[in-house]
Amino acid sequence: MSKSTPKDRSAGIAAASSSSPWIVRFFMKLFVLGLAGAASVALLLVIALSIAWPNLPDLTAMTDYRPRVPLRVFTADKVLIGEFGEERRNVLRFNEFPDVLKSAVLAAEDDGFYQHGGIDWAGVVRAGLANVAAMSKTQGASTITMQVARNFYLSSEKTYTRKFYELLLTYKIESSLTKDQILELYLNQIYLGRRAYGFAAAARTYFGKEVSELTAAEAAMLAGIPKAPSRFNPVTNMVRAQARQRYVLGRMHELGYLTNAEYQAALAEPIVLNAGKGTPAGGYAVHGEYAAELARQLMFSLYGEEVYSRGLNIYTTIQSTDQEWAWRSLRDGVLQYTRRARYPGPVAQLDLPAGLEKQPEQFDAWMDGVLEEYPDAAGFRTAVVLSANPKSVTLARASDEIITIDDKKILAVISRSLNPKADDQMRMRRGSIVTMTRLENGQWEILNFPEVEGAMVAMTPQDGAIRAMVGGFDFFSGKFNRVTQAWRQPGSSFKPFIYAASLERGMTPTTLISDQPFMLTAEQTGSGEDWNPKNYGNEYDEELTMRQAMAKSRNMVSIRILQAITPQYVQDYITRFGFQPEKHPPFLPMALGAGSVTPLQMAAAFSVFANGGYRVTPFLIDYVTDSENNVLMRAKPTIAGDAAARVLDPRTVYVMNDMLRGVAQFGTAARAGREIGRRDLAGKTGTTNDSVDAWFAGYTPRLVGVAWLGFDQPKSLGSRETGGGAALPIWMGYMKKALEKFPEEPPGPPPSGLIVNGEAMFFAEYPPNESISRVGLDQPKESIDELLESLNMSGNSSAVTPAPITN
Repeated sequence: MSKSTPKDRSAGIAAASSSSPWIVRFFMKLFVLGLAGAASVALLLVIALSIAWPNLPDLTAMTDYRPRVPLRVFTADKVLIGEFGEERRNVLRFNEFPDVLKSAVLAAEDDGFYQHGGIDWAGVVRAGLANVAAMSKTQGASTITMQVARNFYLSSEKTYTRKFYELLLTYKIESSLTKDQILELYLNQIYLGRRAYGFAAAARTYFGKEVSELTAAEAAMLAGIPKAPSRFNPVTNMVRAQARQRYVLGRMHELGYLTNAEYQAALAEPIVLNAGKGTPAGGYAVHGEYAAELARQLMFSLYGEEVYSRGLNIYTTIQSTDQEWAWRSLRDGVLQYTRRARYPGPVAQLDLPAGLEKQPEQFDAWMDGVLEEYPDAAGFRTAVVLSANPKSVTLARASDEIITIDDKKILAVISRSLNPKADDQMRMRRGSIVTMTRLENGQWEILNFPEVEGAMVAMTPQDGAIRAMVGGFDFFSGKFNRVTQAWRQPGSSFKPFIYAASLERGMTPTTLISDQPFMLTAEQTGSGEDWNPKNYGNEYDEELTMRQAMAKSRNMVSIRILQAITPQYVQDYITRFGFQPEKHPPFLPMALGAGSVTPLQMAAAFSVFANGGYRVTPFLIDYVTDSENNVLMRAKPTIAGDAAARVLDPRTVYVMNDMLRGVAQFGTAARAGREIGRRDLAGKTGTTNDSVDAWFAGYTPRLVGVAWLGFDQPKSLGSRETGGGAALPIWMGYMKKALEKFPEEPPGPPPSGLIVNGEAMFFAEYPPNESISRVGLDQPKESIDELLESLNMSGNSSAVTPAPITN
């Protein structure tokens, strides 16, 4: 190997020296450019910060949080019965959220929340690398603080500009609020699907319970929703929701929020959704849908659309226990009628392949289609018949839900359909689709969904406060409120107002009145048909006292009373009770309740008897508060005892109460007196022509209740259905419980100016020798033209609309 010489080494050093300035210059330039770039970036960042920071929104909206809180409706005892608005919210303080929910949220969304300064930089790096690899913005690294910033002020679009503002706002939030305050905001305002904002609203929406009642399993399911509300919503996708829930539970276990035993128990806990009972904002403890909807309508008339976002709270006069009793009683009354009525046969008949129920996957898929076509409603469940004979019926709702009914009493309701000789439409067999409901003892019964409807309303006669209101069997089958909107013929329940008018014209409870039938011939009416009013059951007496006629509800007596005091007088007189005169034409059929009333009108009218002769206006809303609990308005009801509200002579009230107590003790409503066992009960039954409407209006001095049963499209309930048999049980079912709060009140002494001698009662200005002692057998003297008009007939009409036959 040759060795380098000194001369060679000198040449190399010289060459290196000559090249060194270029390399130095290159790296120097590179360094300077780097500094300039860094300075430029820093300058740009400073400029961006100087521009962006002052434009960041003020945090007042967070520190003084006023979300779009919906309208809420409560009972008088502060039980929630309704919620209305685009967003369901319920703002709570931090310590009102349970620890298990906080733990679930931290495990699901941001387990380092209390350690980082608002931004999880490790998460940002991970997300950035994933986005670069995918060449798109597919991941984020949002902390809870960043989500709060975005939800309060920013859009959710994935742009770098929005992200920059989010980072700045996150720092501002972290520097201004405590961690607990930030988490409180998140728990109150994050969107969780189904129009629920915040976990308190979501707890009601999905589970029908307060947030404080959530279990670990339920908390984990809710905590999993914010990641993607449309995908992890348990109502729309339970499979994905449960998968996400298991992930959250696993994280809670890993982070030490759950012991192993608690973790295993949460995994095994079945999730039961209670978003329904069909209610708009989750399950409520009280079935107050009709009252809540009426309250909403009343407030909307004042505030318009603004009512849905101001956070107003309506406190009604409804008593939660009374409301539930009334709802249950009406439901029972409708179901009892449905059991008595003719069973119409299965809902549908489908082809059910032999043995399909033994193939779970195929059968469940088949049933899914059935339930989609014939959904469950109002406590009624749809099922398919697997086999049927007169002794038993086997049904299924799923491959693992097979039900056999073999109780003779239960099967008796559908016995016509179990007869092998029944026609195809009526006969129950394999593939028949039926509805069923559960009895109180837990047994299932096959029963068609009721077509009949009903109404029940109760109010305090002293001030008109409505204690209970049920406007139909199922609010979600139609929101028509029959308490306030159904104009129906009252039948004999209207007679007390005619009797009251007669007392002030000189009649007494002992006045004798003919009960014999009469007829106007077709020649007299000129219509081609006779008008021949009847007593219920075609029972007649020679003559009856007015007291006896009231107890027996005799039509002939009522017609002759009206004839004697004139229909025009009564039409004017009934306005004292709140009735509209135009709804009660001044003709003889008025005596049989041929006009039109609503159940609420009837309750208000009977309150005049109950409270001593004062007209009070029914009211539902007691007071209204805003989101800060400031009272915006408060009811000022008329109170019985106010001289300006008196509409009835105290003597008339005393006599009417005495006669109506007789109805409840030994008349058409004697069942009420026997079963409730109170002597201060008073009331009147009513059944219209062909049993189209059934009524009972009854009261004590402290509580008035009215029950009605009928079809929305008027038709006969059945020849044997009466107010005493169909409506009175609804009234009694409620009153038995409601009256426990009110001690029995015996009648007071007769008022001044009333002469009482046993059953005989006379006004001082109509002493025995001057009062009307007898109303005879003479024909009614209305003109033919007036009679035709009262029967809704014209001069060339060929058919008579019969007046009600009432009891």
